[in-house]
Order: sequence, then C-alpha cells, then structure tokens
Amino acid sequence: MEISWLGHSCFLLRGKKVTLVTDPFSPQQGEESRLSEISASIVTVSHNHSGHNNVAGVGGSPRIVRGPGEYEISDVLITGIASYHDDKRGQEYGRNTIYVIHIDDLTVCHLGDLGHVLREEQLEEVADVDILLLPISGDHTVNVTHAAEIISQVEPRIVIPMHYRPATTGDVPDPLNKFCREMGIETMNTQSKLVVTRNSLPAETQIVLLSPR
Repeated sequence: MEISWLGHSCFLLRGKKVTLVTDPFSPQQGEESRLSEISASIVTVSHNHSGHNNVAGVGGSPRIVRGPGEYEISDVLITGIASYHDDKRGQEYGRNTIYVIHIDDLTVCHLGDLGHVLREEQLEEVADVDILLLPISGDHTVNVTHAAEIISQVEPRIVIPMHYRPATTGDVPDPLNKFCREMGIETMNTQSKLVVTRNSLPAETQIVLLSPR
C-alpha cells in the first residue's frame, strides 16, 4: 500500500485494487490540493466541517463513508467509531468519527479531529492498528502531549502526524517541532510518500513524517 499526505487531515491510501481518500478539505483551507485529479473508490469523512468534508472535490465516483458503523466496500472493511471533537463530550465542537480501515492486509486508523485521549470502548476497536494517522496541532484537536499518550495507548507500528500546517519558509512548523521533541526525535526527515506492506512493518513504533503532495 502507498500512503500520501495531501495536507490537513487528508490522506490518499492507494491499495492494490482500491484508492481511498480521508477528510478531503475545501480550497478555502489555503492548502493546494490535486484532489480532482485523483479518482478515488472511497472517501471517509470524520465530521461535517469544511476542512474535512469536501467530497465533491474528489475525482471519480467514490462511495462516501460518514459516521459510526461497519462498512464493506470493494473488499475494504471500515469501522467508524464514535468520538468527540473536544474533551467536553462534544459540547464545544461536536462529534468526530474515528475510522479503522482494513486494506491490503494492513490496518490503518484515521483519528479525524479527535479532541481527547481514547476511552476504553474506543481502544478495544483500535487494538490491532498497524498505522495511526494522528492529529497533533492542538487547534481543535489533541495537543502533542495527548497525541503522545494516544500513541502509548494504541502502540501502532507506524505513526504519521497530521493536522498541522506545513511551513512555507523552510522552518519546522511549531506543532511538528513540539511533537518531535515530545517523541524524542532529533532528526526530522520527511518523505513524499510511504510504501508499506505487512512484511515491511517495523518491529517497534516508528514515526514517519510526510511532506504534503
């Protein structure tokens, strides 16, 4: 499977037979995207905010997955898990859906705009996650301290941070800098995409930094 970050919380998961896009953002986000050039099979939407629900901007005729439940589309199994956009049970920003995606013998978890550490019932659903797509900005999502706690809760093999604005000047974005310090990462090497199989998963948790395409 190939994973590319398109910016914000939007990823392109390209499997052997299926292409999936998470949380497509609107052009108003100020981050360039080539969503219309991507012909996706599936689009997941974690919550109905403009930075995450621009399904019309994705090319092709994808199946749209919104909200908690179990979905099976083109041999891809998706479980939507109820959660909150804040740490006050949704009183500030509403609800959020975590997605656990089984694709090409790998399990990917997209946390959306999660605003709290995982609760016991949510942890049961993400127990076998290989790859965790994790917000780190602290801007309407968990901050770096809670992000590190979630990594300890889930113990995935690969973590890819998201939901921070890439720097345009060559400087390291502040949320990413704080996250790397929290995780003890001294050298920040970014890559354009991650190609991963079941056999190539690292033995211990590894942080992968992607540059938006």
